[in-house]
Amino acid sequence: MIKTVLTVDDSRTMRDMLMLALVEAGYRVIQAVDGIDGLETLSAEGADVVITDINMPRMDGFGFIEGARADPRYRATPILVLTTESDAVKKQRARDAGATGWIVKPFDPVKLVDAVRRVAA
Repeated sequence: MIKTVLTVDDSRTMRDMLMLALVEAGYRVIQAVDGIDGLETLSAEGADVVITDINMPRMDGFGFIEGARADPRYRATPILVLTTESDAVKKQRARDAGATGWIVKPFDPVKLVDAVRRVAA
């Protein structure tokens, strides 16, 4: 069965790069442009794994993660944070919100797909 990955990022370039890496690896990819759009898309379509940015307009990644975790359907869904941030305080805040893992941009497509495979297993 094909797994679905939701990518939440305000950068079209980043969404395109994620789409390319994940589709090539055999995933179905759905996209959202910010945290609010991400929660709406997740609610409408569901996902096996979520990859989210932190710094976005309207609702940031922390708000998105907290919102996803507040829905019983997505309490256990792996959420990977993909961001330019490498600050330990922000990493801890993401973990506290419910993030599963952290990937720093720019990402290596092979490592990204490996991380998705690990959490999706």
